[in-house]
Amino acid sequence: MNVLTSLSTSLDTKTGTAYSLIRIFLGIALTVRGWLILANPESLIDLGVNRELFVWVSLVGVTHLIGGVLLCIGFLTRLGALIQIPILFSAAFFIHAHTKLMMGGQSIELASLVLFLLCMFFVFGAGSFSITEFMSNKK
Repeated sequence: MNVLTSLSTSLDTKTGTAYSLIRIFLGIALTVRGWLILANPESLIDLGVNRELFVWVSLVGVTHLIGGVLLCIGFLTRLGALIQIPILFSAAFFIHAHTKLMMGGQSIELASLVLFLLCMFFVFGAGSFSITEFMSNKK
């Protein structure tokens, strides 16, 4: 019991690390999503995007790729989040508007969660474990 208490106390002081790990995971996930969209643009077209919007689908892939890398490494994190917020907003409220809650696959819950996390990183920045923090400590 004493070990659990000391472990819990130790982890309570590391919330900045947890915040950074969430940012890194989200950055990796968005980078992979961007790569998959660019490798197979038909995946977004299958979600209901018109074929005429192929240029926009490519832009979504590039934005996820660049923004995800920026989030992952913690450099220009607010910019990386900002450029993806309109895409996730449209995904949550327009692309998935016809779906209901708790449906499988690309759901409104996932798009809303990612949108919320991007808004949090836009407002609060990268956190303690980032290139920006490293560079500011170096000076």
